[in-house]
Amino acid sequence: MDNRTGEHASERVVARMHRHGRILILPVVILIGVVGVVSYFFGSFREQWINLTFLFGGIAAILLFVLLPYFTWLNRRYTLTTRRVIVRQGFFVRTRNELLHSRGYTVTVKRGPLQAMSRSGDIVLTSGVDKPLVLKDVPGANQVQNVLHDLIERAQGQLGYGGYAAGSVLRDETSAL
Repeated sequence: MDNRTGEHASERVVARMHRHGRILILPVVILIGVVGVVSYFFGSFREQWINLTFLFGGIAAILLFVLLPYFTWLNRRYTLTTRRVIVRQGFFVRTRNELLHSRGYTVTVKRGPLQAMSRSGDIVLTSGVDKPLVLKDVPGANQVQNVLHDLIERAQGQLGYGGYAAGSVLRDETSAL
């Protein structure tokens, strides 16, 4: 739809997603284990430097195995809008990939056994020209796939691909009507 200035109607956000939260279970278990072990053994060694080394080792383990995976999870975001799919990722170097619905692309869902149990999956968007855009471990993958199909149909219907505009009625050329 166009407004009075000739621009397309405003783009709306349909969904914002991160990878499935299942991947944060192991960092939480590691956090509980490291805090438990360090608090149990801290102060039990005769030499103070050994106690401090044990404490700093626990802090390094928390930084490496708990905070780094959590920040990595936070720094990958998938956004579905009425016009495009946006993938933002990166920790120090930010990368943003976009794929317009009007270009048309295929949507494929790949699932492993754990993903099938949690109803998540990897969604591969292939436009045929560029390399495929992969949305890794998306929660509710089948629902996201259906939404993407609807958005593609709507975007291509507004542009009139296939000879039919949005809301047009198909007629049989051989009938008298």
